[in-house]
Amino acid sequence: VQLQASGGGLVQAGGSLRLSCAASGNIFRVNAMGWYRQAPGKQRELVAVWTNGGSTNYADFVKGRFTISRDNAKNTVDLQMNSLKPDDTAVYYCNAAITRWTGVSYDYWGQGTQVTVSS
Repeated sequence: VQLQASGGGLVQAGGSLRLSCAASGNIFRVNAMGWYRQAPGKQRELVAVWTNGGSTNYADFVKGRFTISRDNAKNTVDLQMNSLKPDDTAVYYCNAAITRWTGVSYDYWGQGTQVTVSS
């Protein structure tokens, strides 16, 4: 299984970016898919996650600004980020909990994508 993330970049405060992540490979079921971020000198933290059944969960610091969406047919998840702040600057990582056709579930990480918000 591979997770391919895209969409990071440099934006001014107040601007928007959209991140995308596509899962491919030996996938029976995607149980959860979402985004984490890690700023320099800080621990990786949850940003937003979609879980099987359609529920979503957001970190308090992005509520009202970020929206996670999922395309079940394509095994993709997008993160629309609006009203970006300099504090949102971090490397963003796609994460997925996937059950393979063997019946075994694994946790996967995509490569990070840099988001930089200038003041």
